[in-house]
Formats: sequence, structure tokens, C-alpha cells
Amino acid sequence: MTPPASLPSVFAPGNVAVITGAASGIGLAAAKRFVQLDMLVVLADLPGPALTGAAQQVAALGDVQNVLAMPTDVTRAGDLLLLREATTERFGPVSVLMNNAGVGNNPGLPWENGAAWKALVDVNLWGVVHGVEAFVPAMLAADKPALVINTGSKQGITSPPGNSAYNMSKAALRNFTESLAHALRSAAPGRVTAHLLIPGFTHTGMTGAVEKPAAAWTSAQVVEFMLESLSRGDFYILCPDGAVDRKTDELRMQWSIDDLIKNRPALSRWHPDYEAAFAEYIARNTEQAR
Repeated sequence: MTPPASLPSVFAPGNVAVITGAASGIGLAAAKRFVQLDMLVVLADLPGPALTGAAQQVAALGDVQNVLAMPTDVTRAGDLLLLREATTERFGPVSVLMNNAGVGNNPGLPWENGAAWKALVDVNLWGVVHGVEAFVPAMLAADKPALVINTGSKQGITSPPGNSAYNMSKAALRNFTESLAHALRSAAPGRVTAHLLIPGFTHTGMTGAVEKPAAAWTSAQVVEFMLESLSRGDFYILCPDGAVDRKTDELRMQWSIDDLIKNRPALSRWHPDYEAAFAEYIARNTEQAR
């Protein structure tokens, strides 16, 4: 498979990529794609058959010596330090860090199950923070190009009702990644960068469906779109899918930020008093775009 013509130099053969949450879904698809680019690939995930099997799948696409599976619990900062040490000892400095590990379980209403809320945030937010803390200082010290990709979610932008804890974790992750990108512009202008991957409807273990829904993208499609976006230097990697195009995503996001600007009720898109106004807004702006 041919990479985009202007793919950043960090994806060059022999460079090192570390991916958390690599035993399945987007993480596994990224590992497969990176090894096809002749990169040295480290798969990090919870210990067990899923990680072992994923590493075998990735190794089958390239040289087994170019693949390392490392059992890692991203909620434990020490595990990320061990991951960095093992990676550096085996392969050398890291060029690509993909903080992808995430969970989507629903702990319930905002006043329920505080421990379960914390457990979710420990993975989706603090797992990324731990990855950045462990790897970014060495990326800065290595004096070579590098990038960080954090996997977010559209739910961290529009906050649809249904899983408030997940929305909160991904909203915080978006803010953290924006701050990271800003800080890196000062620390290593243009050399070390951060990017926010925002998948659309993607068939992964989180979708709960054995067979891929027709409208869902595959994880491989998301990774290809990610590489195309990175070739343009995009920070926000906003993926469409078979159900929602980019224009509709943009309109939904604009409506969400306008809740604040126009002082509407929280999440007015789902408020009965604004149902007709939202539908008219989508129809009007969709027509104007034609």
C-alpha cells in the first residue's frame, strides 16, 4: 500500500512508532499500517491473548524483528515509563507516539457511580497524560522530528446525551491536546508536533456490533484518513463516515459552540424547545452549501 506522497518524515522506514490500545480497533489498524511502511512498531495494551494475537498479525505483514508487544496499563504512569525504557532499549528514540487506548463503558448519570466515572477518565484522559509525560521529554531531547497523535472523539466536542463520562473524558482530552500542541510550538517549533484524531462512526469493539454496520468506517479507513490529514499538517483530524459527512459535522459543532455564545440551554440540540430551530438550521445551511 502506497503512503501519501507528502507523508511526514517521521513515518520513514526504520523510525519507531509506539501505539497504546494496539490490540484491536484503530490501534491495531495503525500498527499494521506502520509496519507496512517498514517502521519499527511497539504495540502496548493490557496483557493477554488479544495483545499477543495482535502482535502476531502485525509481524506477519513485515519483519517479526520490527515488532514488539509490551503489556501496559495506561492508568499506571510507571507502566508507561517501562514502555519507554523497553522501546528505547530495543529500537531507539521514538518518532511517533499514538495515545490511542480508550474505553467506552457507560457508568451512568452524573450523580451516580463516581468510582466508575473515575476509572473511565483514568484510561481516556490520564492514560494519555501518562504517555505524554513518559515520551515527550525524550522526543524533545532527541533533536529529530517526532509527533504525538491522541485519539479523541466527536462526543468530546458536541457532548450528545447518553454517556456523560465518556464525553467529559474526551472533552478534557481535546483541551489537553490543544494545550500540548501549543506548548510544543514553543519548545520545538515545527519539529515535535501534536495532533487530535477525531474518528467518526467506526466499527471497533466499542460499537458493540459483531458485523460492521453499513454506515461505519473500518479502522483501516480511519488510519488512511489520518495519514492523509497528517500529510497536510492538520491538527484536527476530523473523520467523516458513511452516515455523516464533514459539512454536517461542522454544522453540529457550530451549533454546540453557539449554545454558549447565544446563551441557549445546555445541549440545546437535544432540547425540545429547540428541536425545530435546529432542524431548520441544518436544512438552511445544507441548502446554502449546494
